[in-house]
Amino acid sequence: MPQTPSVIVFDVNETLLDITVLEPLFARLFSDASVMRQWFAELILQSEALTLSGLYVRFDELTAGVLRMVGDVRRVSVQRSDVEELGTLLRTMPAHPDAAPALAMLKQSGFRLVTLTNSPPPAAPSPLERAGLASFFDRTYSVDQVRRFKPAPETYRMVAEGEGVLPADLCLVACHVWDTVGAQAAGCVTGLVERSGNAALRAEGVPFPDIVAADLQTLATELVHRWGRSALDR
Repeated sequence: MPQTPSVIVFDVNETLLDITVLEPLFARLFSDASVMRQWFAELILQSEALTLSGLYVRFDELTAGVLRMVGDVRRVSVQRSDVEELGTLLRTMPAHPDAAPALAMLKQSGFRLVTLTNSPPPAAPSPLERAGLASFFDRTYSVDQVRRFKPAPETYRMVAEGEGVLPADLCLVACHVWDTVGAQAAGCVTGLVERSGNAALRAEGVPFPDIVAADLQTLATELVHRWGRSALDR
């Protein structure tokens, strides 16, 4: 029987919220805004290494530690004020312009919307509240609940259990292939948004996302076409 997901699970950082607002901090520290991408890639690598090793620290602690590590590699002294600035920027990232229209379209089409993030549960107001997106979501999930980072299968199963559905009833939407691969391995449908700096991975044996789109509105349109309330009534 073909999968008909009813719950759309959104990654938050970079998928919904624009991490390019971090670039001025990296430009100031390292005289190169593109170091932000190195920091982010290293952040994901170290989170996955911790999970594979059976260890866990909060993602906000890891973001600070990786910033200091990149500073050590590049022989730049990272001060406490720099770490605090990074934390402030991460809590106040704006929404991508296509996020709210896409979420509204999916909500109107009968989907339940939730988020799943590596970040710990935030203090109010949350980044999604600050970005004006929180009202679209029925529930927010953090990997802090299972103390394993995405793409560990426990993270996606946690969402399925919390929503009272099977993994096959979930569609994970992200702009990171490591996230979609993990979700597909756990039995979920996936949609990949190819934001700037991100692309689908075409390699033998690597699960390819069910939907790939250049922006969230295009992806949402395809989700509605395939599995929206009107599509399932046809």
